[in-house]
Amino acid sequence: MAHYDNLFEPLQVGGVTIPNRIVRAPHGTLLMGDDLIAYHEARAKGGVGMSTLEATNVHPSAPGRLPLWSDDCIPFYEKLTKTIRPYGMKLFQQIYHTGASFPAGAAPENWSASAVPNPMSGVMPFEMTKAQIDEVVAAFASAARRCRDGGMDGVDIHASSGYLIHEFLSPATNHRTDDYGGSFENRIRFLLEVIAAVRAEVNDPNFVVGVRIPNEDYIPGGLKAEDNAKIAKIVDPLVDYVSLHMGAYWRFHKLIAPADEPLGLEMIPNAKITPFITKPRMVTGRIMTLDHASSIVANNEADMVSMVRALIADPELVNKARAGQEHKIRPCVGTNMGCVGRVMSGGTLSCVVNMAAAQEKHISFEPEDKVDQSKKILVVGGGPAGMEAARTAAMRGHAVELHEASRRLGGQVALAASAPHRADLGTITQYLAEEIEELGVDVHLNSMVDADMVNEISPDEIIVATGTTPREDGFQISTPAQPIPGFDLPHVHNSWSLFGVGQMPKIEGPAVIFDDTGTFEAISVADILLQAGVHVTLVSRTEQMAGNVPYPPVTVGAARERLMSSDFDYIGGHYLRGISDDSVDIGVLFTDRVRTLEAKTVILVSFNEPNRDLPEALAMTNRTTHLIGDVRGRNSMMSAIHEAAQLARTI
Repeated sequence: MAHYDNLFEPLQVGGVTIPNRIVRAPHGTLLMGDDLIAYHEARAKGGVGMSTLEATNVHPSAPGRLPLWSDDCIPFYEKLTKTIRPYGMKLFQQIYHTGASFPAGAAPENWSASAVPNPMSGVMPFEMTKAQIDEVVAAFASAARRCRDGGMDGVDIHASSGYLIHEFLSPATNHRTDDYGGSFENRIRFLLEVIAAVRAEVNDPNFVVGVRIPNEDYIPGGLKAEDNAKIAKIVDPLVDYVSLHMGAYWRFHKLIAPADEPLGLEMIPNAKITPFITKPRMVTGRIMTLDHASSIVANNEADMVSMVRALIADPELVNKARAGQEHKIRPCVGTNMGCVGRVMSGGTLSCVVNMAAAQEKHISFEPEDKVDQSKKILVVGGGPAGMEAARTAAMRGHAVELHEASRRLGGQVALAASAPHRADLGTITQYLAEEIEELGVDVHLNSMVDADMVNEISPDEIIVATGTTPREDGFQISTPAQPIPGFDLPHVHNSWSLFGVGQMPKIEGPAVIFDDTGTFEAISVADILLQAGVHVTLVSRTEQMAGNVPYPPVTVGAARERLMSSDFDYIGGHYLRGISDDSVDIGVLFTDRVRTLEAKTVILVSFNEPNRDLPEALAMTNRTTHLIGDVRGRNSMMSAIHEAAQLARTI
């Protein structure tokens, strides 16, 4: 069992001692009040050394949920810090101005370094006047003072991620001709004025002032790592720590890298910057395991390692690691669909694998009660829904028997995890399989359950998580009254055949994928076909690739770039008019134009059919039966896991 002693050494940051090296960089939650306090309390209780509250605007020109421009914010900080202080976790507040990134109507007017629109907001911002610059500099200082007065341990000045200070720093977004534009010295002036004003206002050696700077812009014509090293060298003597983070809205997925990206992807540009920093250094970017974090600290690549999404998935990560129980850590699968994908879509934070994430005030991370009377529970289906239900029920004291029709546990997630770039998905099913084994769940593989077997087992309650299977009737949603002409030709296959279910099809190019669902499934199909060396055209009913996935810029962006760099084309907003021996006809619904694409291999990614034979048979009996997961008509690992955990806590 590995021990990561170097992660549990305290670190002096300015006038504050952080108890260990596992920290949480700021991230959006859209939580407020007691819900936000409970969210951070769970991570403090779980042993995290330091957390930084999500970036909060300092000035009314960029409004936010917590008014840092008014003393009205101080009572919240007092309540928060009083709650967190007993656990020893240090609390910082990231302070910023969003600049041009607010969408139309969200701010009175968008202020920026220059009149350069943000690619996602679509609003032409105002180039700030000198008076407005001075006003915002003063607002940063006042906001920091209010954080100090509320009992916070420090502030993190946000000069990255494409927001206002970054817009001044980057030559791509700063086209000014005055003292705040043009030369490097002029572009950094705004940041230096903010740091100086904050220092003068708080005037307290025990209150930490840190800064987050970019490590790589990913804006054409923007800052490179070498430029950011120059910034780091200048700000290093002026602050108590330096946090590094890549990206801007031009390449949004680099801000919160999905599982398609390499682990620790930010460490490459960081290596060009950290040698110029003498103060404690914080890094982030797909650092998912304690082993990885420990090696970063051991190799002197950083002093603090931020593990945001891993700690959303399991707030007890640090305590479990300290106790030598890494195998008990619930893994993050890196899809971004439950966390940042939801936040950017206007919802509050959640997590694919942890139903209690951002619900800590109302739901415990693990069930806290034991049942008074143990029941015999039959779980049918060994995908994530079935395994989560079995795990939770067994934890509460029930006797659980799980039957899976195939030769392995994991369900559709195991199929998806076998695709290129998707292996992270399999970590949750592996975790659940190990958990149910440790809990003594009686698992039967290659076991097809029918009504007779149910009678033989005679359970007190049945949980049906039998999932779905691909349709074979040529259905597409655009023409529900008739099948796709030619769907039954021998070179037409469903996606599962590429993932090892049934006979692997002979792949000949060119290949056409038709995606009726707008999910990630078609992307994985494209990856497999491209690996086979054929030209691929993905035709989708949705206008953009995986258009029904939460907030595609942060969930699909990396995959989109990968595919578009290959022998690949994408055609959105079309349906299949028909399939012939060597081509497919496509069109736009309610129009007459036909486009013909050559196709020697056709893969249909369609809506699956829920496997409801068993629940329909059981409906004729008096047995208590529950349906969870995709068998209910869903198509989501997140809803499967959440439903399972919720149900098993009620039995």
